[in-house]
Amino acid sequence: MTTSDYTAYIASLPRILAGAAALCRDAEGRVLLVEPNYREGWALPGGTIESDRGETPRQAARRETLEEIGLEVELGALLAVDWVPGEGRPPIAAYVYDGGVLSDEQLQAICLQEEELDSWRLAAREEVADFLPVGLAGRVLAALDALAAGTGPVELENGLPPV
Repeated sequence: MTTSDYTAYIASLPRILAGAAALCRDAEGRVLLVEPNYREGWALPGGTIESDRGETPRQAARRETLEEIGLEVELGALLAVDWVPGEGRPPIAAYVYDGGVLSDEQLQAICLQEEELDSWRLAAREEVADFLPVGLAGRVLAALDALAAGTGPVELENGLPPV
């Protein structure tokens, strides 16, 4: 295969988007959510993986958390990988990492990225579905379950276990 054939082959492959987020909690187990100002609903701190710069999902989750809430969070285990089908855009591979339990001092030090976020809040497990879109709520709940069980990452399709 020539270089131009290989280049053409790579260009012909389907594209996907990739994102990564941190699942941070407080001492009571409530989940840290952020409210984007560019779309409806809430989300976890996180965002797009900048693969063109060689960024890994873990690096993206850490960078995005620092950018969005101003905290340098040491990430723990990968908790979930979610395949989100494309609807008017390419599909997304979404990674969720354990962002750990934030201290009261860390929570007080949160500094939002005002260009992208309006506010933040802590949500109890039973409130997660009230704030997050269905697929993301499923992803967060599955990640919380994996964390509690210590089972390692879960594979999801649009927030649900694959069938």
